[in-house]
Amino acid sequence: MREKGRKVIVSNRKARHDYAILDTYEAGIMLVGTEVKSLRLGRASLVDAFATVDDGEIFLRNVHIPEYTQGSWTNHEARRTRKLLLHRGEIERLIGKTREGGLTLVPLSMYFSDGNVKVELALARGKKSHDKRQDLAKRDAEREITRALGRRAKGMV
Repeated sequence: MREKGRKVIVSNRKARHDYAILDTYEAGIMLVGTEVKSLRLGRASLVDAFATVDDGEIFLRNVHIPEYTQGSWTNHEARRTRKLLLHRGEIERLIGKTREGGLTLVPLSMYFSDGNVKVELALARGKKSHDKRQDLAKRDAEREITRALGRRAKGMV
């Protein structure tokens, strides 16, 4: 019996803070059996993870999937390079965009979709520190506005 729906394993919250997300893609990922078992336990880290283009293929690097505790000699390496599965047209588009300059491929989240492990990959541009400060100021202002509206709606002006 296969599971249905989408179950998030891990998400990279810092990516949205450090990068301006331009476009997102859903990619499959080539894994070995013990990696999938380790992911089913919800153990993974996308900190410092990124994707690269090598020989017309896209690879995910620096993703940490710890060894499966019940694994034997067939256990996997925790930080190995893993191939991403995308359609040829998507790969060509991503190669063109990344060669443009200033753009990078960053994994946003890893999840199970109908039993298969998927990666949400983002085409992103790095933010400067003043951009981050502007985003924080904008978020704080919006939060303050919603609080004021909430107080006003409750009649506590």
